[in-house]
This record gives sequence, structure tokens and C-alpha cells, in this order.
Amino acid sequence: MTRSSENLSPELHEYLVAHSSPVDEVLVDLAAETRRLFPASAGMQIGPEQGLFMTALTRLMGARDVVEVGTFTGYSSICLARGLPSDGTLLACDVSEEWTSVARRYWQRAGVADRIDLRIAPAIETLRALPEEPLFDLAFIDADKEGYVGYWEAVVPRVRSGGALLVDNVFSHNRVLDPAQTSPAVQGIRDFNAHALADERTETVLLPIGDGLTLARKR
Repeated sequence: MTRSSENLSPELHEYLVAHSSPVDEVLVDLAAETRRLFPASAGMQIGPEQGLFMTALTRLMGARDVVEVGTFTGYSSICLARGLPSDGTLLACDVSEEWTSVARRYWQRAGVADRIDLRIAPAIETLRALPEEPLFDLAFIDADKEGYVGYWEAVVPRVRSGGALLVDNVFSHNRVLDPAQTSPAVQGIRDFNAHALADERTETVLLPIGDGLTLARKR
């Protein structure tokens, strides 16, 4: 279907999915089309269990205003938007018209297009252009790994006290543990993980969902 939580056996992952709420046809079709159109990039899409978790968290928080840094073909934005009330808003930041043209079609199919405000521009520019005050209940960061610290610094002040941040790929496919792995993407994740841990504005926990998911609460 889509990328699964890593470090689980195929059998345990199959059990996990079978004992979670089912994923609907819209997301199944989106995952399949993403694999067909963008085979080299399809692994960037979140897995079904992560999507369900993000929808549940959005609903549990009663979130009304959410920001997403990195939209790709729209799987995660559908999951977040589905957790919003009908008058909620998701600000989606991406640089690719090609990827997000797929997202736009599936937002319509999912019935959430009216809740999503897509901005095509470097996300750091979009974020820094926003008022420097708490605007969001929840933020999700899943973009270029070298930019994570910058995105975090732009987003944290704009999340309300008691709000939450989710940050994807914080295990970097287990490469964070290998000192021989020195690519900019891997080092960007290491730098981010250390930065977030030291940030006294938030409380953080790393969850073994997908490729590692940081959940942080804004103090």
C-alpha cells in the first residue's frame, strides 16, 4: 500500500494494519498512483498507520488551524484535513506543482479541498512571511532534511501553547546510528534531533512510527 513502519517484521506490520481502522479507497488509490507516477519518490509518502495516527491526533486536540511543511502528493494533508472541523484550515507548503497537482485531485475526492490552502514556494519563505504570533494548533514537518532546524525555528513560535508539532523521518532509515553515514540529509536529521531535544520551549518524544516520528508539545 504505502511505506510501513520500519523495524517491524512484515507479519507484525500486517497484523498492525489489520487491527487498525481500515484505510479508504481514496488513500489506497492515491498511494497506488503515487507509486506509478513517481516510483523513485514514492517512499516519501507516509504509511497508513501514520496517517491514521495523525488524523486521530488532530481530532483529539480539537485542532482548527494546522500547517504542513512538505505536501508531496497529498496523503498526509488528507489525513490532517480529515481531523479538522468543517471550518478548519490546513496551510500546505510545497515547491512542486507536479506533485501537488496530484494532491489537488485527491483533496477533491476526499472532500477536504475547501480546508486546504496550498502555497507553492520555498516553505521557509512562506513560514517567515506569516505573523510572528501563535497561529496553529498543530504542525507537521516532512520536507528536505537539511532544512529541518530552520523549519522548526520558524514554526515553533507560531504554534500555540499546548499545541503540537510532528516531525517525520527522524530515524533516517536507521542511518542516524551509523557514524559512517555523513550525507547532508542524515546529518540534518542528527542536528535536528539534538536541536529539538535541547529546545526548552517544547517537550518531545520520538515514536517508532514510519521512519521515526517526533511528537512535541509546545509548553
